[in-house]
Amino acid sequence: MYRFIITLTLISYMMIGCTRTKVETINMAGSTAFQPFAEKLAEEYMAKNKDIRINVQGGGSAVGIQSVQSGVAQIGMADMVSLPKEAEGLNSVVVAKDGVVLIVHPDNKIDGLSTKQIQQIFSGRLKNWSELDGEDGPITVISREEGSGTRASFEELVLKDTKVSPEALIQDSTGAVRIMVENDLNSIGYISYGFVTPKVKTLKIDGVAPTLQNIREGKYKLTRPIFLLTKGEPVGGIKEFIEFILSNQAQQLISDYGLVAIR
Repeated sequence: MYRFIITLTLISYMMIGCTRTKVETINMAGSTAFQPFAEKLAEEYMAKNKDIRINVQGGGSAVGIQSVQSGVAQIGMADMVSLPKEAEGLNSVVVAKDGVVLIVHPDNKIDGLSTKQIQQIFSGRLKNWSELDGEDGPITVISREEGSGTRASFEELVLKDTKVSPEALIQDSTGAVRIMVENDLNSIGYISYGFVTPKVKTLKIDGVAPTLQNIREGKYKLTRPIFLLTKGEPVGGIKEFIEFILSNQAQQLISDYGLVAIR
């Protein structure tokens, strides 16, 4: 009798083991600007795919590239105009587009700047808002750190050969830049369009406003693609998740979140 019960118990455990699905874990790392959107997309995907676990971390575009090259992450996120040489050999796919926008405190009377004025501000040559017909007050320049895709895009599209002033306050995420500007009447910084809130004011650049329509139509010059990177062609759950991001459903979500869908 006891032998019969033990046998049934073993069979039950075997049946449970056979029906249990192995969970595949996918690690994503990189762009802090795209990170919150990737997290939302991952949540949507995991809600319908219980056998997939997706971990999303930031660190910046350079970290995303390095993480995939080293095998620490299966998917890297990079938001820059063009991929650097460090990304050579990696498979890349564009999943969205984003605008880099200049922001100031809502009480700042300045509504727009020219490319030349931006270069002068971020290089430290213009130091007071009164030099730009604004209120008297020292300009606080806020920039992203080296390795940030947002900074690389800003430098490539606007600053060109102009170097960021050593007096600039450096922040390690898009969210941190926004918080600094929210709390400093004299500050100016740049962030992803998807992070804009009523607590900051966006500026026109060369007369063009950073609206979603202008970004989509290419009228706004500070626009960059968002890349997902893998080591070789994606397979299995990695491939299926990227295909989901490129699906009509996910592209609509991307648009709803404030980025520009590519489909």
